[in-house]
Amino acid sequence: MAQAARALWIVAPGQVELRPVAVEPGPDDVVVDTLYTGISRGTERLVFEGRVPESEHATMRAPLQEGAFPAPVKYGYCAVGRVSTGDRAGQVVFVLHPHQTCFACPAQMAVPVPDCVPPARAVLAANMETALNILWDAQVAPGDRVAVIGAGTVGALVGYLAARVPGTDVTLIDRDGARAALAEAFGCRFAQPEAAQGDADVVIHATASPAGLGTAIRIAGVEARVVEASWYGSGEIGVALGGAFHQRRLQIISSQVGRIPASHAARWDYRRRMEVALRLLADPVLDRLISGETRFDDLPRDYPAILAAADTLCHRVRYGA
Repeated sequence: MAQAARALWIVAPGQVELRPVAVEPGPDDVVVDTLYTGISRGTERLVFEGRVPESEHATMRAPLQEGAFPAPVKYGYCAVGRVSTGDRAGQVVFVLHPHQTCFACPAQMAVPVPDCVPPARAVLAANMETALNILWDAQVAPGDRVAVIGAGTVGALVGYLAARVPGTDVTLIDRDGARAALAEAFGCRFAQPEAAQGDADVVIHATASPAGLGTAIRIAGVEARVVEASWYGSGEIGVALGGAFHQRRLQIISSQVGRIPASHAARWDYRRRMEVALRLLADPVLDRLISGETRFDDLPRDYPAILAAADTLCHRVRYGA
C-alpha cells in the first residue's frame, strides 16, 4: 500500500521546494522512516546551482535520485532512518537516499548502523566512505609526511584517517584559521596555505580551487603523489605544470568514490566499503564535523544559505520532533 511522504526537490537552479511523494515498496524493498539526513555541501551545491556538466549527468546520478539534471531533481545521499516493515522492523540503517521523510529502497541498500555509532552521527557515512577511498588512492604508508589541503568534511576525514596510520605526520591546510582546532582534535597539525611546508610524501587536494591545487603541487616532494579529490563540475581550471613540476617527477591522480581502486577491487564491493565506513564513525570526536542542524520543514528556507556558507561542514537535517 502506498504511503505519503515529502521530499526536497531542486525545481530549478537556485530554487527548492518540498513536494509530496508516494512511497510504494516493491516485494524486495524495506520502508524506512527517516531520522536524519546530511547535506554534503560540495556536491549538493553544484547540483543546486545547476553546474553538473551534461557529459556527467549519468555518472553523477545519486543511487536513489529521482528527476534529472539540471532540474527538477531530488538529490542527496546521506540518509539515516529506522526500518518500519518486515523482519528488519526497528533496525537503524544508512541509505544513499535524498532528503525525504520516509522512503522505500532495496533491502540490500539499507546498511545497518552499528550500535556503537549514534544515528545522528551516521549521516557522515557517505563522506567517510569517500575519505576511505581517497586514502586507498593515496597509498599512505607508515611514517609518511601527508598534507591534506582543504579542511572541509571530506578533507578533515582524510586527515583523521591518515593520522591513524602508524608514524604519519599529517597536516591539514586551510585558509580558515578557525579550522586549527579541528585539526588538533583529529590528531593533525594545521597550517594556512602560505605557511605550508614542502617535501610532503603524499598530498591530497580537496578544495576544488586552482589556488589549492597550486599549493598541492608546490609542497609535494620529489616523486610524490598528488591526489586530486575535488570535483569541479562544469568548471575549468589552470594547473601549474611549469617550474619544477617535471623535474620533481610528480604524479597527479584523481580519486572518485564511484569506483573502488584497483588495489582493492578484487576483494571489496560497495557494501563492504560502506560497512567499514560506518564502523569508522564510532569516535565521538567526529561530532565536530556537524556544523549545524535544521528541521526538515525549514529546509526550503535554509538550504541556499547552508550551501553558500563557507563554514558549513556537514549540516544535519532532523526529521520529526
